[in-house]
Amino acid sequence: MLDQEEKLPVQEKELSPENSGATQEQITTNKPDLEKSTSTNVAVDEIEDKIAESSENIEHVAIEMEDYGNLSLDELVEELGKLVREGQVQSINNNVNKIKSIFNVKFGKLLKAEKEKFLAEGGNVVDFQYSNPIKSTYNSILYDFKIKRNEFYANQEAKLKTNLEEKLELIEDLKHLIDNAEGATMYKMFKDIQAKWVAVGPIPRAKYNDTWRTYHHHVERFYDLLHLSNDLRDLDFKHNLEEKLKLVERAEELVNVEDVNVAFKELQVLHKLWKEDIGPVARENREEVWERFSEATRKVHDNRHEFFKDMRSKFEGNIDKKLAVVTAIEAIDISKNESRSDWQKSIKEIEALRNKFFSIGQVPRAKNDQIWSKFKEATRKFNVEKNKFFKDVKKDHFDNLNKKKLLIEKAVALKDSEEWDTATEIMKKIQADWKKIGHVPRKYSDKLWKEFKDACNHYFDRLHKNQDQGNKEEIEVLNQKKELLSEIKEKIEDKTKITIDDLKEYVKDWRDLGRVPHEMRHIEVKFNKVLDKVVDKSSIEKQDIEMIKFENLVNSYLEQKNYRKLDSEQLFIRKKIDETVREIQQLENNIGFISNVSEDNPLVKNVRSQIDVYKEKLDVWKAKLNYLKQQLGG
Repeated sequence: MLDQEEKLPVQEKELSPENSGATQEQITTNKPDLEKSTSTNVAVDEIEDKIAESSENIEHVAIEMEDYGNLSLDELVEELGKLVREGQVQSINNNVNKIKSIFNVKFGKLLKAEKEKFLAEGGNVVDFQYSNPIKSTYNSILYDFKIKRNEFYANQEAKLKTNLEEKLELIEDLKHLIDNAEGATMYKMFKDIQAKWVAVGPIPRAKYNDTWRTYHHHVERFYDLLHLSNDLRDLDFKHNLEEKLKLVERAEELVNVEDVNVAFKELQVLHKLWKEDIGPVARENREEVWERFSEATRKVHDNRHEFFKDMRSKFEGNIDKKLAVVTAIEAIDISKNESRSDWQKSIKEIEALRNKFFSIGQVPRAKNDQIWSKFKEATRKFNVEKNKFFKDVKKDHFDNLNKKKLLIEKAVALKDSEEWDTATEIMKKIQADWKKIGHVPRKYSDKLWKEFKDACNHYFDRLHKNQDQGNKEEIEVLNQKKELLSEIKEKIEDKTKITIDDLKEYVKDWRDLGRVPHEMRHIEVKFNKVLDKVVDKSSIEKQDIEMIKFENLVNSYLEQKNYRKLDSEQLFIRKKIDETVREIQQLENNIGFISNVSEDNPLVKNVRSQIDVYKEKLDVWKAKLNYLKQQLGG
């Protein structure tokens, strides 16, 4: 039997520098070899730690990861409930976490929308509360999952402890076999112990390496003492050497794999196979095969170390990038924001900077909390001012609400009016005023708009129906005016004498016929041109025809109720009167500068003639103004 000290965990001989055959002097004088050996040991230790860490992992079949992002909140909760009811904890954990992540984002957006709606309707942010049955169901299912998970891991811990006890018993059986070996049966009994060792499940990670080293130590002891059946031992050694060389070759291939994480994970699998599935090799081969395996391990480890060293350097660079974004957020000037559009512009700027901040990537963990705090503080200051503005905006919204209600009352009162001209102008103004009024609380927006639109549509539908009837009448008027034009043209062509009274009668008949369609108003121009032809073919004074045409024009505007044109005409006439008076005064002043010249002088006669022309024009302009004032009642 082994003494008490032998029961303690023993370092595997293949891992021990004592097995290398190097003396202390050689190690001291050959520093590069020492550094290389140290690097190799570090690499191997890291692999062993990872294998120990994975020793508690339970084999399971992963559930296929669905595209949960396309599911609604209800569908997410339904899928979560199905997983928790039917799935194994170890198989569904990743799926549950994915659903949790997506659900929280989508519910967060819903909560944000409800909060904005609440604030837009005049609510106070401190009073905001929102409950949704789907969230309650979601929380209940998650609670069931946590209970199920806790029970599973409690049972798992007990199972790991039991497995450890079984392996320790197998080690004792192996030690007993070595100390009480019988040549005929010892090899078969050893193989039984090996089979049982492999069959035992996972053990606590903290005990994994020491337990394995102790077991491996005694396995080597068994082979070293197996002198009764060298053929069997040599056969095992040969098989184990072949299998270990395969692992060595694969480990050497991993050195050239670009994805360092993939290489490192597969290297862990190779080491686990080396330790748990393949027995020892002959003593003369142990050092050589182990050196190759550990050297490949070191190179994979170094590749991974350099990769993450470079990654950490990039993380350092991200510090300044993220701080620059924080500075940009702090620099956004909101002091001049006075309107909703101003704030919307600033909100878009902040959102763009937020996205940039998150897209930069990671920073060293030691700096993460500090940078995150700066970022949150910068955005918090912005949000405080933004919320203050929109709180004030709510008051304006309610003022706008009252203004729109008044417009609705006016529109409803006019919707059945038959005073088409007056009502139409008022309705158009109401519509223009509505557009000028700003936002109202969202709660009332659709309802108000429907009431307003219904009243306006009701009126204008009636107006268009009335206009359609009026258009038929106007087309008939157009045809009659064309006939009258043809009649006048025939008299001009026949050289029939047309007196001033005839012209006035034509104008009266023309006016009495009424309005033509709006798009055919150019017929008025044709009528005036015909009147000009009458003047050219007769002895009627141009001033007389000028007044007839003007009266016709004014009456046309009056029929159309085009008061804007009438006002413009009046301003134009007054301007022409002032200009004509100034011209007359200037010419009279010019005569005053001429002394000792008789009235028969050609220069004087020319000026006097110009004065007479301007006076005649002045009389016409004044006559036009008087007529216009009479028609307007002024």
